[in-house]
Amino acid sequence: MNNIFSLEGKVALVTGAAYGIGFAIAQAYALAGAKIAFNCRSKEHLDKALADYAAQGIDAKGYICDVTREDEVKAMVSDIEKSLGPVDILVNNAGIIKRIPMIEMSVEDFRQVIDIDLNAAFICSKAVLPSMMKRKAGKIINICSMMSELGRETVSAYAAAKGGLKMLTRNIASEYGQYNIQCNGIGPGYIATPQTAPLREPQSDGTPHPFDQFIIAKTPAARWGDVDDLKGPAVFLASKASDFVNGHILYVDGGILAYIGKQPK
Repeated sequence: MNNIFSLEGKVALVTGAAYGIGFAIAQAYALAGAKIAFNCRSKEHLDKALADYAAQGIDAKGYICDVTREDEVKAMVSDIEKSLGPVDILVNNAGIIKRIPMIEMSVEDFRQVIDIDLNAAFICSKAVLPSMMKRKAGKIINICSMMSELGRETVSAYAAAKGGLKMLTRNIASEYGQYNIQCNGIGPGYIATPQTAPLREPQSDGTPHPFDQFIIAKTPAARWGDVDDLKGPAVFLASKASDFVNGHILYVDGGILAYIGKQPK
């Protein structure tokens, strides 16, 4: 059983893996035997991330790369192929969220979210697919969201992007499954990361944030998720264990999507 979950010798590119969910997934892949490459936005982020990987005993290769720019992504993938080998596993993790009511959101802000959360996944997938097709093997994992299924106030751009990412996942599976390429998604629930920190901070009077209380009440597991909760699903979808799983979104949400919520008292 250990062999089918092994990533020994595989090359994994995890975008936006300087911290948070991406870092945790890259860490899990390294422990499973993969060679790690990642990108981030600046030298400051890159240097800190490389130090964090080194502290975990991981010899990761980092790049400053804007994943919304096809030329930069092509150059990064080419360098990875020369330095580590062809990309076996791509995790499209890079993303942003802007919590702004739709009628107050600028078109520029909306486009930026779509560009990073959706278009970048298309660009990165396009860059690695030809080599995967040639080798008749590959894993692409898109980090989706519960907002791939649900709407919520102030996240119109994010929900639109993540809904699109769900369908991009299914379409990659449909087009390239014949080449033994599996494209699946992970839909995290509410995970305790720097991105969600504002939703968990106590109010000025010391009481819990209302949204924090709402999420705990709405989640059958009665807690926020931790990045460690995503490691097992990520390894599964990157390994031979998932060779006949394609076009699937695995929601790691503590049961939120299955739960109607508590009856008001």
